[in-house]
Amino acid sequence: MSTTVAVLGTGIMGAGMTRSLLREGLEVTVWNRSSDKAKPLADDGARVAETAADAVAGADVVITMLFDTDAVAQTIEPILPRFRDGAVWVQASTVGIEGTDRLAALARDAGVDYLDTPMLGTRAPAENGQLVVLASGPASLRDTVAPVFDAIGSRTQWVSETIGDASRLKLAINAWIGVMINGIAQSIALARGLGIDPQQFLDAVDGGAVNAPYVQLKGKAMINGEYTPSFELDGVIKDTDLITAALREAGVDTTLATAVRDRLAAASADGHGEQDMAAVVHAY
Repeated sequence: MSTTVAVLGTGIMGAGMTRSLLREGLEVTVWNRSSDKAKPLADDGARVAETAADAVAGADVVITMLFDTDAVAQTIEPILPRFRDGAVWVQASTVGIEGTDRLAALARDAGVDYLDTPMLGTRAPAENGQLVVLASGPASLRDTVAPVFDAIGSRTQWVSETIGDASRLKLAINAWIGVMINGIAQSIALARGLGIDPQQFLDAVDGGAVNAPYVQLKGKAMINGEYTPSFELDGVIKDTDLITAALREAGVDTTLATAVRDRLAAASADGHGEQDMAAVVHAY
């Protein structure tokens, strides 16, 4: 019998994940607060639910992919009683440490099985089933979610059985992404400011130890002014705030994260918040 999946939140990531699930033959019901973002998925084979409660009824696995903790809590808390017995809530939104604790408590109080599963990847990996699934929670739930994780991801990294550890790892990874995107932007802007074609920066590092696919991808986007969002700049600001809170909790210096946020906020204030994070180059 095919696994039935409900996807709550059909933005860039949720829509891509839905298409990957459908491509692998899973039965998927979708819901989004703005229904216009969910309706096109009907053409791909998804059932579009009018309400979140309707979406989760009968699902084996419920995925939440919403903007922040409040959005997830406001959506999920009223409908937890509608979860079927044995259903697993796969919480994929990036909500940080405190947010994960809050949402896990909702699941625990409702008697619903919960996995902490932030994803690595943006638009293209989500669409192509190439996300990396970071997961933490009870090992007993792995068989239930395996068809789902196999459909949306190239691999699953089980961090631990302690709920919240996957989100802790995601913050460490996103801290690096924030530093990297700002480093690329600074070098592109510096080359331009010194009268050097910034493409020469990309050409010089290409193939060397300091290169990375991300450097070339985002560097080209900055040079060409191509900011179709794979990861919206305002979303990076939200994540950077979660990272800063985690740094403080861990007793780790926040200077770099504060600088990263400053430049992201400057680009957002200049009207680039809904564009791809590569638009941070405008802050330099």
